Amino acid sequence: MSKGTVLLVEDEDAIADMLRGFFERDGFRFLHAVTGEEAIARLRTRPVNVVLLDLNLPGIDGIDVCRQIRGFSAVPVIMLTARDEEVDKIVGLEVGADDYVTKPFSPRELLARVRAVLRRIDEPREAPKVIEIDGVEIDGGRREVRTPDGEVIRPTAREFDLLWYLAENRGLALSRAQILSAVWGYDYFGETRTVDVHVRQLRKKIPALPLETVWGVGYRLDG
Repeated sequence: MSKGTVLLVEDEDAIADMLRGFFERDGFRFLHAVTGEEAIARLRTRPVNVVLLDLNLPGIDGIDVCRQIRGFSAVPVIMLTARDEEVDKIVGLEVGADDYVTKPFSPRELLARVRAVLRRIDEPREAPKVIEIDGVEIDGGRREVRTPDGEVIRPTAREFDLLWYLAENRGLALSRAQILSAVWGYDYFGETRTVDVHVRQLRKKIPALPLETVWGVGYRLDG
């Protein structure tokens, strides 16, 4: 039984062939697109569980591809990039990527990231299925948010995981390290700056959230 479908968007055949064997041996269905245009077309016509998206693509680059994906899908996106500068990682996260891996990377590390994303999406939510904070309804079953004026917002997979964790622990000041451990998992190899970017995105998408910065510590969701 398949563990899910992974779509790799990568123009280097050697990387694609290596990752195909690695993921298929682990029980995943593996799809490969060479360009961003091809990837977007596939996503519009068939279900995919995770997208592995190279930043440096021919034609439209990974940043623009991710931005377009977020216009119609909340599928988890993990960016693959040879660029090691923080600004590239932050831009990727700000346009909707859930995570990033810097080349050269270990296939085992990448598989761990994919498993962590899917585990967070699939793990059962305990009651209450809906948490309400200051008129904002956070629906754990549908993984969406309803604002006080009735607007429905569908955060990315990682944004929702972060929001749910903050909501379950509302009123508590949570450090960035705590948040990384709980939301990204112990197998996450990133930096605490990632938490700041995702918090900024939640504030932008859901201004009514009473999401406070606790200076010197991290964040707290009041209510």
